[in-house]
Amino acid sequence: MTKHDAWRTLHAQLLGLAIVGTGRAGSSIARAARAAGIDVHRAGREDVLDACRRAEAALLCVPDASIPDVAEVVAGAVPPLRFVGHVSGASGLDALSAAGCAGAATFSLHPLQTLPDGNSDLGGAACAVAGSTAEATGLAEALARALGLRPFAVAEEHRAAYHAAAAIGSNFLVAVMESANELLDRIGVEAGRELLAPLVLRTAANWAERGPAALTGPIARGDGATVERHRAAIAHAAPELLELYDVLAERTGAIAAKTAAEATAA
Repeated sequence: MTKHDAWRTLHAQLLGLAIVGTGRAGSSIARAARAAGIDVHRAGREDVLDACRRAEAALLCVPDASIPDVAEVVAGAVPPLRFVGHVSGASGLDALSAAGCAGAATFSLHPLQTLPDGNSDLGGAACAVAGSTAEATGLAEALARALGLRPFAVAEEHRAAYHAAAAIGSNFLVAVMESANELLDRIGVEAGRELLAPLVLRTAANWAERGPAALTGPIARGDGATVERHRAAIAHAAPELLELYDVLAERTGAIAAKTAAEATAA
């Protein structure tokens, strides 16, 4: 289904989308929704009910801890609101129970994409969706496609694990790379981020193409002597990073061993 077809399907299902929240997620989603021709009503803290009363669906782009309270406020606009959703990756539909009790069908829509600012591009990213009814699930899928996203389902009981995987793949990557940059800085190498960026981007592309077979380096080739030199150098230059190196080295070794075993078995 193309974005145009998705919008036609969505347009047939509802009139107006209220986006509650003016942060990075809300702003990026509103931008993509308007580009798709969706009638968007933005809302901050002071005008939630006003925006929701002009729409048939509301999408709560607020911090996870605030979802239940905002859902309770939004429940006051049901009807005309028919659907209430959130964009949390870790929260289930139970966070929207106040809106559900008021008669709205509930859904979730979580773009699997990092959003560093309010103008972040969503196009092409995957998107975890769920719905309390078949119609709500269909709405979430159609909205995701209209935004240029690729919807997929995640069971409610696995939401936290799904979001943990997203955090490992995005947040932890930034933490690891910043640690590498800091180590370079400690030994007097300037512009570490600029130097490391091509390596990081190529590694990410290799992993996307080849999975664990993209693994290279001393651990993958069994060069224990080089690993020990790494440990000694880190202990001298940035001792606070040694524990991180050891944990990652252990995990890297396990992946390398599994990959080698699978290659031998094949």
